[in-house]
Amino acid sequence: MTEKLSAKEFDLNFDAIMQRLESVAKRSGRKTEDITLLAATKTVDVKTINYAISRGISYIGENKVQELLLKNDDVVGAHRHFIGHLQTNKVKDIIDKVELIQSVDSIKLAKEISKQAKKQDIVMDILLEVNIGGEESKWGFTPENLLSAVKEIAAFDNLFIKGLMAIPPICENMEQNRKYFRKMYKLFIDIGAEKIDNSSMEILSMGMSDDFDIAIEEGATLVRLGTALFGRRIY
Repeated sequence: MTEKLSAKEFDLNFDAIMQRLESVAKRSGRKTEDITLLAATKTVDVKTINYAISRGISYIGENKVQELLLKNDDVVGAHRHFIGHLQTNKVKDIIDKVELIQSVDSIKLAKEISKQAKKQDIVMDILLEVNIGGEESKWGFTPENLLSAVKEIAAFDNLFIKGLMAIPPICENMEQNRKYFRKMYKLFIDIGAEKIDNSSMEILSMGMSDDFDIAIEEGATLVRLGTALFGRRIY
């Protein structure tokens, strides 16, 4: 769980982040409104989430299916994404509760999303997760097989590929992540240039609390912030 946060503490965090967003956007020749701030709400209580939404947080993301389901009816407003590893047998539980699944890491998972979305008569927007650092401990498509995966998944019914997502390796110096963000941006642009039906490279989700400035400089359109907004998690 996260430490209990007062409204004043959240306000200070939120205002500081918005100042950083404005600064890095200007530095990158972009507009602040072109960058989506998603609040990663893992372990954050409903009261705090609703306060964050009242302050202007428009997008929230959950990592765990069970936690999403527990909070879903009590969270008021906001666009909801699923951002954690998703097991195929859990897709049916969230298919009608989120607008976008950011962490599609296999053909098998994409097939199940297509199947469950068809049952609900909806089109589910997805991002394909890229294992940009080639880490054995992480899920996702390799950069080398990403294009073929996009082409295969784009042919499935009832889903639409909106872009890519990545979590780079943990580095002692956050500046070391720049090369991974830069590589992701190239993949994003190159795949977009293919103009594959049923896909559009609109969202590049990369960058978290410690490195979102660098991610934005390298082309991120969406950043996922938890600690910077809500404080460190305690267990």
